[in-house]
Amino acid sequence: MIFIEDERIKLNGVVLPGLVKSIEVTETAKVDEQEVEGSASKPKQAAGYEDAKVNIELLIDDTESQTKYERYALLREIFRKPGQNVPEPIPIVCEDTAAHGVEKVIFKKLTHKGENKKSQLTANLELWEYIPQTITAVSSSGGSSSSGSSKRSKTSSGSAAQSSSASLNANYQKYLRSKRGKSPAADNFDAAPALRKIARLPY
Repeated sequence: MIFIEDERIKLNGVVLPGLVKSIEVTETAKVDEQEVEGSASKPKQAAGYEDAKVNIELLIDDTESQTKYERYALLREIFRKPGQNVPEPIPIVCEDTAAHGVEKVIFKKLTHKGENKKSQLTANLELWEYIPQTITAVSSSGGSSSSGSSKRSKTSSGSAAQSSSASLNANYQKYLRSKRGKSPAADNFDAAPALRKIARLPY
């Protein structure tokens, strides 16, 4: 069935061009299947819901003021504006999507197909439901306090180590400048016995 072109569907505040050939809204539940050894059946575990998917098929013809390609360019402008690098959530106004509680979507995919025997384009829009995720940051005063005290203890330890090193270096320099004496082996050294042994050696 082909609907009469009107303002039934607005995407990002823009009325979609052409005739709406079909619109399909799909909601899916998340179900995990588990493998059980020795059992042919797979136990299933419900895990939530997938975002709804919306597929719209349009037939775009030439008009008195615009060609079908100029009208298709309007869809391209909604899908990706010049300079846009990341898709943005956009509002959708449509009875079919409202029936599923879909208010914002991500324009996931845009395709068109032209046929030689027809003077029109078939455009397909794939939209994914957008549900903003709220992330709550939990701050722990104890953790912050612990982290702060840890930094302070490191700073304190570093200062103590530097002070100890400076004191040790100063004492060592003082020791080097003092009269430290001679080695006991050097003080008691007498060359006479060694010379007498050398004199008794046979030549």
